[in-house]
Amino acid sequence: MATMPLNSYRFRSVWRVDLPPVDVFDVLADLGSYPHWWPEVRQARQIAENAAELRCRSLLPYDLVFQTWHNAKEPAAGLLRADLVGDLDGTASWRVLPDGPGSRLVYDQEVTVRKPLLRGLALVGRPFLKANHEVMMRNGRRGLRTYLAGYRGARRLATTPPAADAPGRPGARR
Repeated sequence: MATMPLNSYRFRSVWRVDLPPVDVFDVLADLGSYPHWWPEVRQARQIAENAAELRCRSLLPYDLVFQTWHNAKEPAAGLLRADLVGDLDGTASWRVLPDGPGSRLVYDQEVTVRKPLLRGLALVGRPFLKANHEVMMRNGRRGLRTYLAGYRGARRLATTPPAADAPGRPGARR
């Protein structure tokens, strides 16, 4: 097994959520929505239809800024893959798989840190950077679950016809 350079990382996170894959995939594919549900994604600036510049910060006092764009977007297969360039270079992917009435999300990331400060601290900082990543992923999972609960509620409201006596409906009681 080849040894990775100290400034390269491979991560995997598995999350479970209560919505079906089709709904979850749409949220994950929308890079601009990430700051709305993922606290550590501080900013997402859309730069093209399937591309954004993200600014992330977890517990440690530094920002990571990188551009990301989808190089594979296959809703039927539940696959979303992106390239990353900037303070992080590499790839990230989501697999959105059916799991009972909900979904299982598998996030894989393989990156090389390019930010000069972090490259210089690679030897002593590696455990801290990994812990920082774990905090970010845990908060992302929580944020996505909360966001999806609102998403599910909004979809339910959008598909539920108003009651016959709802204000503004013809024939409504006053």
